[in-house]
Amino acid sequence: MSDGHVYLTRPLSDAVMTLASALPARLVTHEDTEFPPSRDQLLEECHGAVAIISMLTEKIDAEVMDAAGPGLKAIANVAVGYDNVDVAAAAERGIIVTNTPGVLDEATADLAFALILATVRRLVEADRFIGTAKPWIWGPQSFIGLDLSAGATLGIVGLGRTGMAVARRARAFRMNIIATGSRASTAEAADLEVQPCDLETLLRTSDVVSLHCPLTSTNRHMIAAPQLAAMKPGSYLINTARGPLVDEEALADAVESGHLAGAGLDVHEFEPQVNERLRSLDKVVLLPHIGSAGAATRDAMGRLAVRNIEAILSGRAPFTPVTPVQETTTVG
Repeated sequence: MSDGHVYLTRPLSDAVMTLASALPARLVTHEDTEFPPSRDQLLEECHGAVAIISMLTEKIDAEVMDAAGPGLKAIANVAVGYDNVDVAAAAERGIIVTNTPGVLDEATADLAFALILATVRRLVEADRFIGTAKPWIWGPQSFIGLDLSAGATLGIVGLGRTGMAVARRARAFRMNIIATGSRASTAEAADLEVQPCDLETLLRTSDVVSLHCPLTSTNRHMIAAPQLAAMKPGSYLINTARGPLVDEEALADAVESGHLAGAGLDVHEFEPQVNERLRSLDKVVLLPHIGSAGAATRDAMGRLAVRNIEAILSGRAPFTPVTPVQETTTVG
């Protein structure tokens, strides 16, 4: 590759590609829309880049930055979470890292609440049953699930932008809401009647626990066997944040034993691999990481990433930079 290009690791929407083609450096794109670049392809194709626009599927570490070369000025991650980017290594090399907060909160909250409903009301399980074409007739005990609007408690772990959007949806269902995180004590949270609490209390008292926190170096498996055992019997776990927050083998144990009534996951511990035990359980709903997969939202994410690169290459401050100290910020 010749020097001075912007490397895009996956093609984005037509509108974003048009915007990116007007950047002050030539655009080079890994053209495969179905699969991300292999490690070798990534190292080769980023060589000489002044900027990288990356997806969450690419690990952008020191090796990649050094493969790009000393001209690399910016990495724009098309996601809110940036656990795939070594921000400290970038800072050491004077490389600016950006993400795309704020533009996907509502879409992710829509998906999170849809996943809550699908899980607790057993929608996927019921759909699979209809798909078997077995004879059936309505019965008063068929597919009984959790009635959210009958006083159920939602526990939001990490009340950030997306968590707050989920809380707004939960209020429309007249749910009781408790949450962890500093924003749980704000006036905005109080307006939604959110009660702040610690994680132990949240796990013990919630009918539905929904994760909305980033993956950091310190919270991998924050929901493991002890935390699952502490959850209210018959409750549900929902994860639309990052897969490694949950020990999936322990989760499978908790659902198989009946301690948890079910779980809904949009993200996976070893993504894209899916835990086979969880896949086999009727009361577990599994999605392929589609929290932000609305057309307008994905378009807005791509536009923000390109705008960040345009600003940096033009000598201006980026719109949404990240730094190593932001690891405690709640993710959408």
